[in-house]
Amino acid sequence: MTTELPIVCSLSAGDLNHRLAEIAGVGRDGLLEAELAGTDATLRFADRPGIRQRLDRIVAAESECCAFLTMGVRAERHALTLTISAPAGAELAVQELVDAFRGDASVAR
Repeated sequence: MTTELPIVCSLSAGDLNHRLAEIAGVGRDGLLEAELAGTDATLRFADRPGIRQRLDRIVAAESECCAFLTMGVRAERHALTLTISAPAGAELAVQELVDAFRGDASVAR
């Protein structure tokens, strides 16, 4: 028997605004490109000092409030890659995260 996690974010409105600002900040400081395909996204960031640590903090925090997401950061040649995957039905959540990294922090999950 498989148990699917609910597609829901547990952050309060105030915490969500803070998280979106944090996401937009790391996007502003290092995002190179973002690709979105349904429930999967790949974002590439400049491998600058502090970017990896900030991405790791976001991934850890998102795993607590949005357990339905699978996120990971890996170092590649001259860049950092953030992958985001979600189950079917969570396309909007993935889109909103990508939008937040692009600087559209007005989204709400």
